[in-house]
Amino acid sequence: MAGHSKFKNIMHRKGAQDKKRSNLFSKLSREITVAAKMGMPDPDMNPRLRLAVNAAKAQSMPKDNIQRAIEKASGGDAEDYQEVRYEGYGPGGSAIIVEALTDNRNRTATNVRNCFAKNGGNMGTEGSVAHGFERKGLIEYPAGAGDEETVLMAAMEAGADDIESSDDGHTIWTDPTALHEVAGAMENALGEAESVKLAWKPNITVAMDEGSAGTLMKLIDALDDDDDVQTVWGNYDIPDEVMEKLG
Repeated sequence: MAGHSKFKNIMHRKGAQDKKRSNLFSKLSREITVAAKMGMPDPDMNPRLRLAVNAAKAQSMPKDNIQRAIEKASGGDAEDYQEVRYEGYGPGGSAIIVEALTDNRNRTATNVRNCFAKNGGNMGTEGSVAHGFERKGLIEYPAGAGDEETVLMAAMEAGADDIESSDDGHTIWTDPTALHEVAGAMENALGEAESVKLAWKPNITVAMDEGSAGTLMKLIDALDDDDDVQTVWGNYDIPDEVMEKLG
């Protein structure tokens, strides 16, 4: 379980699926509204909105919910969200980047700091860990999209930078400015992706033992449960056998 795939794995691992799904829809709606407010309300004319809508569709978010989130951007009652990033240190020497959309920076900063403090971590200053990551575009396909060679060829022809394939699926990395274009080309070749988004890719990963991994999962769960937090990225690598023990 590497840092970039944590969200899907944690959702699978936790038992409170209904609550997590409601929370996920809320986060997706917020991103759609912000994207629509920052640009055109048409996904075809707004790359960020298209990514947000595709992410919502990948999670089976109802079309009515997506449309309401877009329409909310042009309404007078749309909240004024700000994008903020927090950085910190987790258990076992891991580095964590937290991305949030908030209408109250003080509230969010306090909540994120408390999550770190109560779960074996320590929130740092801006730039304290980001230097160990690279901003990239991330496209994920399930294993059923094709074998490694098929996906590799499609990714190369689409202009992707790198691909990682395993039994769990295919991870395609792109230049962040080319994400929309590469994702569109790959959709034409392989169908709709499971996930398309901007990501923080660690330059190196830190292997977690069972003790550190357990505490780290509690930290990530706490962060993910916060309404303002959109995504959590890390440089951790949890071996499969450790994940099985954690259950």
